[in-house]
Amino acid sequence: MGERVAQSSRVPRAEHDHWVLDRVERSAWFTTRVTWAVPGGHSVRWASRLARRRGRVELLDPAGSRVSYVDAAPSTARRLARANLVAATSFVIGGTLFALGALLAQLDVGGLGEVDVVYLVGGVFFSLGGCVSVLQATNAPTVLDENGSLTSPRWRWFGLEPRDIGWLSAAVLFVGTLFFGVSLVAAFAQDLTPRQTDGWIWIPDMVGCVCFLVSGHLALVEVGHGRIWRVVNDLGWWIVGINQAGSILFILAGIAAFTRPATSDALNAGLVNWGTFAGAVCFAVGGVLQMFERPSAPS
Repeated sequence: MGERVAQSSRVPRAEHDHWVLDRVERSAWFTTRVTWAVPGGHSVRWASRLARRRGRVELLDPAGSRVSYVDAAPSTARRLARANLVAATSFVIGGTLFALGALLAQLDVGGLGEVDVVYLVGGVFFSLGGCVSVLQATNAPTVLDENGSLTSPRWRWFGLEPRDIGWLSAAVLFVGTLFFGVSLVAAFAQDLTPRQTDGWIWIPDMVGCVCFLVSGHLALVEVGHGRIWRVVNDLGWWIVGINQAGSILFILAGIAAFTRPATSDALNAGLVNWGTFAGAVCFAVGGVLQMFERPSAPS
């Protein structure tokens, strides 16, 4: 079983032989949880998001109920905590600036150039948050020592882990922020025709929105272990759920931003602004909550 799992997805490994692989939980080809039976009748369970974001594994009693957590090694916990803080702060700032830009546009405060600058700066912070999220997923600890603590031997600045659902979700999100960036930069161009506006601004924006939706779906699958709407008592589920609501609002706003060739007007300017505002608020709130989804302070 262990060999077959290792071929299908990046999974954790124990650095000792007296743990017995008991259960592997998958969704499609992604491994989201792995459980080992350990001496004394207890079990240790690794979950991909819990390990990546909080640097911990679950200790289960013989009945399968969680009795406590085992935290990551101090050096690993500090790395994860720093990455989490940077990503969460970036999403808070990015979401706040996007909401501010949409509000200014709806209330017709300031010129179009000023609104575009606010959006662009917000987009930079969104991209920073996405990039750091990829780095955090690249360095998700998957090695368990004798005591069940997660360790990560060194920090990697680059890695491709497309079979890891957490990494893939973060990578798709980051790609979406880059498409948003193309759209935001193109918005500074002058005297675009409706076709050029749709080609350089609307299409990249829509691709970014779709990436956000796909990323959110993968994150829901990861945190719910395939049961998207059943995990409601977990902070990670609420963060992902709020962000996914923001993604849905973004794509509605994106559709409404399509420029009619006959009139050179957006389909629904009000929906563009209010949808963007509400979606951005969701991401800002998700960023605030993410600050609490972090490893415990090392002793």
